Amino acid sequence: MKHFLHIADFSAAELSHFLNLAAQLKQEYRRGGNAALLKNKALGMIFQKPSLRTRVSFEMGMHHLGGHALNLLPSEIGLGQRESVADVARVLSSYVDILMARTFAHQHILDLARWSSVPVINGLTEYNHPCQALADALTIIEHKGTLKGLRVSFIGDGNNVATSLLHICTRLGAHFTIATPPGYALPARVLEIGREFASASGGSVTVLEDPRLAAQAADVLYTDTWTSMGQETEAAVRRAAFAGFTLNAELLSLAQPDVIAMHCLPAHRGEEITDDVLDGPHSVAFPQAENRLHAQKAILVELLDAKPKPYRAKTHKPAPKRKR
Repeated sequence: MKHFLHIADFSAAELSHFLNLAAQLKQEYRRGGNAALLKNKALGMIFQKPSLRTRVSFEMGMHHLGGHALNLLPSEIGLGQRESVADVARVLSSYVDILMARTFAHQHILDLARWSSVPVINGLTEYNHPCQALADALTIIEHKGTLKGLRVSFIGDGNNVATSLLHICTRLGAHFTIATPPGYALPARVLEIGREFASASGGSVTVLEDPRLAAQAADVLYTDTWTSMGQETEAAVRRAAFAGFTLNAELLSLAQPDVIAMHCLPAHRGEEITDDVLDGPHSVAFPQAENRLHAQKAILVELLDAKPKPYRAKTHKPAPKRKR
């Protein structure tokens, strides 16, 4: 049985397969709708954190593929409090075909996967956000053609989004740079894994504390909120620490002329990103949000082993010549 817990669990070939499948499903959807590959399948969704993109994209993804999604709120489960994670996993996996969970503690997603009898998808934890990274890679490839050899610069907090983005970029051969204030860097083990991947793929990892250096000649500039859910009491301290790290027109001007600006949303406009960048011609933040839908469809289809038929363009035979 397969789970989708960490980008680092997958090889470059496996990640490319997910991305190709996502592109195929997106094409199919835009041509008139997806085939009912997940007919009679049910997804159980566990949320400990509020969600817009994760909930709607998974729910609509199941709907587009002919399946059903069940949303379970914290008050209904009390994961690890009202009932142990192991018991929740064993009960829910007897009712549904696949589980997705968005949790605070990363250990909760690991425990769900350990005790579940169906595949488990990591919808976000304090450690990483693999679904977002898959959508990010799909977006970059749509706009740049490849990740191989690109300069991808993340400016901001060394958080869960940065962790998964680093791992998918280095797996697929990109040159990844991250600029954070002192004390907000990615964990050493996260960087170590990224460097291992980069060594194998021809990419690289650069760690800086100067956002201007990170922005220079970048093909992709990416930022995220400075204060993640659960860190609200640190907001004022973080705003002070991240002064100068706003993705604005000045930083954009240091990058390549055709740079794309990315943000996984929700955005705190005027803090980590300015309106003129988020709403400007270089921004791909909203296509990036849409791609959560298509990337996650690929995850669902792959984990449930419901392969679509390869797309073949229709050919039109010429009309037979009339005999005279």
